[in-house]
Amino acid sequence: QVQLVESGGGLVQAGGSLRLSCVASGSIFSRNAMGWYRQIPGKQRELVASITSGGSTAYEDSVKGRFTISRDNAKNTVYLQMNSLKPEDTAVYYCLFIGVGVPWGQGTQVTVSS
Repeated sequence: QVQLVESGGGLVQAGGSLRLSCVASGSIFSRNAMGWYRQIPGKQRELVASITSGGSTAYEDSVKGRFTISRDNAKNTVYLQMNSLKPEDTAVYYCLFIGVGVPWGQGTQVTVSS
């Protein structure tokens, strides 16, 4: 069973930065696309950034130019560098394989104060 463990969240002031990490167990990491999602209370989970197995990236419009997704296949880890954070970025952030049915991890809370 593949497991995903997110970390790196915290409390930061508006304009600050955080780097999220997600480690995946198992041997399927390097062959699959990964995504970072976030969920604001009362709203649906949304995809904010994705990266293919080959390293191509895509971003939701509200985070373009501020967030950067990357991956280290040797470490089975995907990262989300978040700069110029805004209060509206406050959410629980999750990583997930795209197109592969594995359970969600526990997520990591990001809180941006104004």
